[in-house]
Amino acid sequence: MPIRLGIDVGGTFTDLFLLNEGQETAHLVKTPSTPNNHIVGILKGFQELLTEAGIAAGDIDSIVHATSLPTNVVLEGKGCRVGLLVTENFEQVLHLARSQTPGPFNGWMAMQKPDLPCNLELTRGVPERINARGEIIQPMDETRARELIDEIVRKDVESITISLLHAYVNPQHELVLRDIVRTAYPDLPVFLSSETHSEIREYERTLVTVLNAYIQPPMTEYLRNLQQEFERIQCSPTFHMFRSDGGLMGTDHAITLPVYSTRSGPAGGVCGAAFESVHSGYSNVIGFDMGGTSTDISLIQEGRLKTSPGTLLGKFSIDIPAIQVHSIGAGGGSIAEVSVSGTLQVGPKSANAVPGPACHGKGGTAATVTDANLVLGRLPSELIGGKILLDTKLAEEAIGQLARRLELDLLETAQAVIDVANENIFGALRLAAAQKGSDLRNFALMAYGGAGPLHGNALATLGQCYPVIVPPTPGVLSAFGFLCANIRHEVTGALIGPLDVAIIDDIRTRTSELVGRMENWLSDEGVATEDQNLEYSIDIQYRQKNNPITLPLQPDNIGEATIKDLMAQFETGHEQRYGFKVDVPVEIVKLRVIGTATIDQPTIPNAPSQESGSSVALVGERRVYIEGEHHNVPIYDRSSMSTGNEISGPAVVTQRDSTTLIHPNHLGRIDGRLNLLIETTS
Repeated sequence: MPIRLGIDVGGTFTDLFLLNEGQETAHLVKTPSTPNNHIVGILKGFQELLTEAGIAAGDIDSIVHATSLPTNVVLEGKGCRVGLLVTENFEQVLHLARSQTPGPFNGWMAMQKPDLPCNLELTRGVPERINARGEIIQPMDETRARELIDEIVRKDVESITISLLHAYVNPQHELVLRDIVRTAYPDLPVFLSSETHSEIREYERTLVTVLNAYIQPPMTEYLRNLQQEFERIQCSPTFHMFRSDGGLMGTDHAITLPVYSTRSGPAGGVCGAAFESVHSGYSNVIGFDMGGTSTDISLIQEGRLKTSPGTLLGKFSIDIPAIQVHSIGAGGGSIAEVSVSGTLQVGPKSANAVPGPACHGKGGTAATVTDANLVLGRLPSELIGGKILLDTKLAEEAIGQLARRLELDLLETAQAVIDVANENIFGALRLAAAQKGSDLRNFALMAYGGAGPLHGNALATLGQCYPVIVPPTPGVLSAFGFLCANIRHEVTGALIGPLDVAIIDDIRTRTSELVGRMENWLSDEGVATEDQNLEYSIDIQYRQKNNPITLPLQPDNIGEATIKDLMAQFETGHEQRYGFKVDVPVEIVKLRVIGTATIDQPTIPNAPSQESGSSVALVGERRVYIEGEHHNVPIYDRSSMSTGNEISGPAVVTQRDSTTLIHPNHLGRIDGRLNLLIETTS
């Protein structure tokens, strides 16, 4: 049986989860990240994990990895110098963007546009033009193109991106430009929009391609160095990178398309939550991953992950497939302060890892959610097995400063900080459900992340969404989720035309092209033809609108009846999502092929029931302030608990990677998969 390792490198912590299926054991390590060189933190945690598991580095069969590096590169502006070639007179495509602002009139005044990964100094417009049907209406001036390429190369660009108008229909001019660059500068990397992101809408296509080129050099260096370090210690497993859409890709594809690995950490948590929820008998779950800086919220219905056609990379909205995750600025490090209007505000400002919450003793003085939990007695004096020591006195000083401004006592202020944070998260949970036409009360609540289990019970009370499911390793669920994923990729192709029988042949032809690309991609991943699984879909919208509906498609059996069925599905889907349907012509926008290859899912047998009660896990007692009252609360060690154990609230359950609070009038129970389920008894 294989030994698998998931590695999640976050901004604050690096999480490692090792699953030894032969011995039916799991091991985890949570260690501080090393932002200057993430590999240092990985190797430190790796060696600690090997010692704990009692295995050698060479025993590991597979590694799945995700990193915040792509996002950090964009946020910190540390990518490479990218030269950009566009169609003449479209040089400001990135600057114009979509002309959207975050709000009405005040949006224009308050908005700070992000620094672009490619400025006008490094952008040139090439004389050429292809129309929306793929017809060449202005041949390329190759002589002028060579001059423009020479100009930007002299400005010390490290790569060139080519994104021409309507290249998604006809990439001929992009291919010619690439040949010109490679002939003159064979060592200069070249990226084509028609290969990186062959989609309609030139801004989105250009942005994704430029960002991919921008982050590729640091990502390439990172992955090469990481593999070399593993080889140095005689560790040569199968290596995959986790993707934002919940799939896996090999190192070569991760280097070619690093933009697909953005936001992969939160996506891993959703995969882990989906795995645990289904195997625990709860197919409808709303998950919240509360970490140090933010809370990530996701919806799992019928055990299936929800994906969207876009996500955020830094401050940029990019069109790459991603698991739907809604993030808000509410985490353990969220700063509590008094607003201009005199009200208490918690987040989105964060103390981050440095200086961190006041109780960490690293120089932070602002009151945070973590400080409030410590003052209320809900947190132990040390976290992560003693790697982080918490100073209650420093936390009381920070909360005390806030209390004086609010004219409240210390405990009332700390409770107010928690209440405001919980209300912020509850609002986001309710919105996530409402946007999908669902009632929060019909979902179980999966609480994970380092801070999630502390707040899960209170949120379930607000939303009446029971039970609260706290997985066995809530603090490293993302790293576990990586091991639940399959190889996955998505290719799309624009096909614009009315939805009628006249377009059937075009659908078949375009789909066949996409299938060829997908089969090549899966073959490059080492997937045998018989193991390749393909799914097809089509995007349809009202003519000249921008609200497409994605519907499943069977291109081999398409006919007149299929067209009528697609029309009916579209009208029903549009009315469900947007609340109306109109008598307007309908058009096809895009075809999509999703390729997957199944990797054996983790084998985690149900834990046997033990005769011993929860009393064997009782390790102490302390005073905890809950719902306006002090309680003498029993403290339980989760590692000593077994299937069938029950705990009456109030209670605190501690473990290596997180802490769980069970409120009064609630009951905690360990199920067959060692999940902690919290139900109300009132």
